[in-house]
Amino acid sequence: MRGALLGPAAPPDLHVMTVNVRRRLERLALRRADRWSERAPRLHALLASERPTIVGAQEALPEQTEVIADALGSSHRFIGRGRRADGGGESCPLFYDTTRLDLLEWEQTALSDRPDVAGSRTWGNPLPRVLVRARFRDRLTDAQLVVFNTHLDPFSARSRLRSADSIRRMIAGLPVATVLIGDLNAAGDSPAVRALCEDGNLRDAWAAAQTRATPEWATFGNYRPPRLGERIDWMLVSPDVTVTRAAINARRYLGGWPSDHLAVQATLRVAP
Repeated sequence: MRGALLGPAAPPDLHVMTVNVRRRLERLALRRADRWSERAPRLHALLASERPTIVGAQEALPEQTEVIADALGSSHRFIGRGRRADGGGESCPLFYDTTRLDLLEWEQTALSDRPDVAGSRTWGNPLPRVLVRARFRDRLTDAQLVVFNTHLDPFSARSRLRSADSIRRMIAGLPVATVLIGDLNAAGDSPAVRALCEDGNLRDAWAAAQTRATPEWATFGNYRPPRLGERIDWMLVSPDVTVTRAAINARRYLGGWPSDHLAVQATLRVAP
């Protein structure tokens, strides 16, 4: 197999990735490319090759979370649970490399007017939406970093905007470097993305990158050859995060794509 696109990060850099893994719909997947039995080894190959320090996944069912964990190995652990009231269903797990990062605290909240009520939904989204937040300390540089992982609703623009406003308020008061990753189901000129960046506490990692390893592919690939276009999967960073490299991974693994979304990756540097 060819070399990694970004690959494992050497200190002081951190390799961060976000990928919507496309939930398993084996019986409903009419196209062979969409079947989880076809995609699971491809996702495994992607992660085993790239070895990111932090991975935020979306749409992950328990069986899919297990594939991610196996690909990353014993060095990585994850936080996050399903979006339903009982903790089941799709999740937005956040994986991190324990050889580099100490987990200081974490929480999962509902994106609703009742964030502490698991499974709640009040903004027009037909299904619950969640936000996973974690604060890490880099064991090698002593830098601290707060990471948010989420998946905004694909149907309700109102829900996306209310969610973005809620996340923006959470980030506004943070005294440490911050990264937001996830499938926002929104393009760069959308109200939701503009709301997240409007007060200057977050900026687009792709635009801020010193170098880019790929073209600016549309991140909803839908199992087709990559094309230039809109990104709906995002990595936003606070101004004190340096983005040394960025990439949108359109590579095929074991003959196909791991998901209908392309992984978004970046090498980040956070000052102690």
